[in-house]
Amino acid sequence: MQAADWMDTAGPLRSARVLMNSESFDAIVVGAGQAGPAIAARCSREGLRTAVIERGHFGGTCVNVGCVPTKTLVASARALHLARRGAEFGFETGAIRVDMARVKARKDGVVAPSRAGVESWMRGLPDTEVLVGAARFVAASTLEVGGRRLTAPRIFLNVGGRSVRPDLPGIDTVPTLDNVSVMELNEVPEHLLIVGGSYIGLEFAQMMRRFGAEVTVVERSAQLLPREDADVADGVRSILEAEGVRFALGSECLSLSRAGDRIAVGAACGGERPAIVGSHVLLAVGRRPNTDGLGLEAAGIATDARGYITVDDQCRTTAEGVWAVGDCNGRGAFTHTSWNDHEIVVANLFDHDPRRISDRIGCYALFIDPALGRVGMTETEARATLAQGRQVLRAKMPMQRVGRAREAGETQGFMKVLVDADSRQLLGAAILGLNGDEVIHGLLDVMAAKQPYTVIARAMHIHPTVSELVPTLLQQLKPMV
Repeated sequence: MQAADWMDTAGPLRSARVLMNSESFDAIVVGAGQAGPAIAARCSREGLRTAVIERGHFGGTCVNVGCVPTKTLVASARALHLARRGAEFGFETGAIRVDMARVKARKDGVVAPSRAGVESWMRGLPDTEVLVGAARFVAASTLEVGGRRLTAPRIFLNVGGRSVRPDLPGIDTVPTLDNVSVMELNEVPEHLLIVGGSYIGLEFAQMMRRFGAEVTVVERSAQLLPREDADVADGVRSILEAEGVRFALGSECLSLSRAGDRIAVGAACGGERPAIVGSHVLLAVGRRPNTDGLGLEAAGIATDARGYITVDDQCRTTAEGVWAVGDCNGRGAFTHTSWNDHEIVVANLFDHDPRRISDRIGCYALFIDPALGRVGMTETEARATLAQGRQVLRAKMPMQRVGRAREAGETQGFMKVLVDADSRQLLGAAILGLNGDEVIHGLLDVMAAKQPYTVIARAMHIHPTVSELVPTLLQQLKPMV
């Protein structure tokens, strides 16, 4: 059934009614994370009788245990770091004492209004009822929550994800932290052991080091950030090592055990290396979708081997009239991909605009300080296309070349860009350095517009900025060999 057909059926369903012990709505949104509330708001605007179901905190991962609290903590950690560097900038600060309880209170003070704002928004929508509780399918198009049975021709699943608890020997014999509980600490850990050297683990590594903890990152792979180019991974490692973060890479046989009142992480097979001992352990080895317990099989909704809901290019599941958006569909693990899922769904349903997941260009950031901004292909991926006859241009520039970075005392990192030699279109870029998470958008926008790199290379940028060196970078492109 096409989007227009769904819209045409809305008329007789505009008011809730009880039919065979089921209450009928025009739309049901399960989960009030990033995409769900926006979809509910659009349904309300279209005059649809809508139910919003949330079992936990409104706002989902981003507002409660993701972007908002972590970036608030990152800001506190950066302020401490800069204060300690006062002598570089010509002033003295004296002894600095970290009050983790106050740091946490500041974080909570930022999160609470954001969460309350989402809930207030949902409760204030016309023709919308908010239900608090865990929902599960009991039949096609039918959900049960809090003893009530709801049915609708449009159901949107925005149930998010949570951290993976890995199956490690000894994991149940020691206390462990995840990305949620680590932010509830009122004291700085003496020595934080982080299992997992990817985005979440590295952000907490730098943050906690700046708060004053000893930090060791234990990673199975021989390289941090295994999906990134080696120079990007090495650059990130250099930044963190310069601040005192230690790394145990290539730790293939991980295990946990008690060492008196402390915790030991075994990081090698056969006792080849001594265990690493610390006061706390943070598990940061990946995410899993919150799809267990939803009763998806009762509705004919397929999942993959990892539990992610199978969707097509427009977020439709295998069950008619059911969409899955955000982290639970496995098509992106970021707040911005979740928001884009919402845009795709409402564009198709209400605007007759056939937007697709495959239209978007992959982009993300690693929010260490300075940040890594990434878009499109890696250099490794681009090199793999050389065998297919593609000609690739490449340019790389250290951040020491950027006047604004020197002035700010932030010269770590580099800029790197890749271009298709024939079409002159950008293939990908990495900016590791001051404002890299912001500067990358200039390249992303040109890629989205399908314009040649010369649009930026010939533009006049404002001085003094980090962005002004992007045209200079592009003017130095050379064939990749």
